[in-house]
Amino acid sequence: METLVRSGTLDIAARDFGGDGPPALLLHGGGGDMSAWETFAPQLNVRAVAVDLRGHGKSGDGPWEWEAVLDDLEAVSDHFGLSTPAVVGHSLGGMIAGMWARRHPDCPAAVSLDGHRSAATDPANYAGMPAERVRRDLATLTAIFSAQEETITRPNREITGALRNSAEFADCLPVFAEVTSPFLIVLATRNLPVPPELVALMDAHRAGLRRDLAALAECRPNIRVLEFDADHGMLFGAHAELAVVVDEFLTARRQPA
Repeated sequence: METLVRSGTLDIAARDFGGDGPPALLLHGGGGDMSAWETFAPQLNVRAVAVDLRGHGKSGDGPWEWEAVLDDLEAVSDHFGLSTPAVVGHSLGGMIAGMWARRHPDCPAAVSLDGHRSAATDPANYAGMPAERVRRDLATLTAIFSAQEETITRPNREITGALRNSAEFADCLPVFAEVTSPFLIVLATRNLPVPPELVALMDAHRAGLRRDLAALAECRPNIRVLEFDADHGMLFGAHAELAVVVDEFLTARRQPA
């Protein structure tokens, strides 16, 4: 069942997949919509509610402000009567999952599916690559992203620009460090197809994530980092195996100690 939920001045589209289990919000990646969960959601033993983030899918357009996005999710959660939902997000949605759990320390579980840093992040976040090469390849990658932005109509350029200029989008690990809820961070082991000259940059990006996520998990016992044999599109290419991983994590968090 799909419906529009009022959040401030915006209508936020959401779909209730039903289910008898505990509630969970499902958050898609940038440029996507709630249809990303059509195959995945029925495999979870939860009452799954998927959301079109503002500026995406059938939701209204509004300024991209992280707190406003979280307020949208509050409105959806209230509308469907979801009490302390878990939250599962892919890519951009994974970043927002961490922000939701930070706002809600009582969140029973949060899952980020390869949503932690933009591919174009601070040069220090790339590991094992000379700084000069990082800067050069980043300029190439940024030019590619700028060209792609010219062709995208939804989300609009105001939102894509706000995301690209956001410190949290560039690197959400400082947010994750403030989460106290059980938090599963799934890291893809393979790169999406990129021009051959950028393969080394993407390898360095992943190496930096491995390094920094390991350090984060070492000092935050609530965080579990899992490497998953897929690329960034794991939600679509390996949904059955991934659903098992996510469902086991959510189920374990709901069991009494």
